Amino acid sequence: MSELRPNLVALNTIVYREVRRFMRIWAQTLLPPAITMVLYFVIFGSLIGRQIGEMDGFTYMEYIVPGLIMMSVITNAYGNVVSSFFGSKFQRSVEELMVAPVSPHTILLGYTIGGVLRGLAVGAIVTLLSLFFTHLQVHHLGITVLVVVLTATVFSLGGFINAVFARNFDDISIIPTFVLTPLTYLGGVFYSIHLLPPFWQTVSLGNPILHMVNAFRYGILGVSDIDIGVAIGLMLFTTVVLYVFCVRLLVSGRGMRT
Repeated sequence: MSELRPNLVALNTIVYREVRRFMRIWAQTLLPPAITMVLYFVIFGSLIGRQIGEMDGFTYMEYIVPGLIMMSVITNAYGNVVSSFFGSKFQRSVEELMVAPVSPHTILLGYTIGGVLRGLAVGAIVTLLSLFFTHLQVHHLGITVLVVVLTATVFSLGGFINAVFARNFDDISIIPTFVLTPLTYLGGVFYSIHLLPPFWQTVSLGNPILHMVNAFRYGILGVSDIDIGVAIGLMLFTTVVLYVFCVRLLVSGRGMRT
């Protein structure tokens, strides 16, 4: 009990600080992704969607909305943790956490929960905005919630790893620019992989974001290009692996100095 209380206090403090951080600068953290998604709805959903017609029995707008929500969750969960933890490294405040009587699990959970909350907050805003453009009816609430939380967790942990190994501010933009963006656009956000030739359908299955987007689309619309059980299993496995790796990084202290 004597060890539990300091860790709970530390966890609450880190989470509170993370939430306060992105809420204080909401014009930079919550507003820009909302505006970007509205542009996607207008350009891809309304203008281009009229020319494309239906996809898997839904209007094109209905089809892409789940993917766009997931895109906003992924980028904001990742971006919150990578920028916040690297900022702590840069300001040397992370060293105080490392020497404090606080478990590495507490530190990791604090930053991860902060990233998940920002991802979910932006996802909720984008979902509300999408209702001005189309009608959404959740097909399976349990799968929808599970998938969005797991996805936000995976990319929060990924952002933490990026922050640990980053040596300067330029390093925290490399992965989002050259890895996350291509994988997201090729992850079935704007199309069904059934439109691709068989070879590229097989290649696409190696994209983890494809499984996340389709699992979330199944939760909302009830349609998917992939097996839902496989997708959820992959997300659970990835979460565990990344979590263990992040804890080991904290225990070793590797990359904690800029």
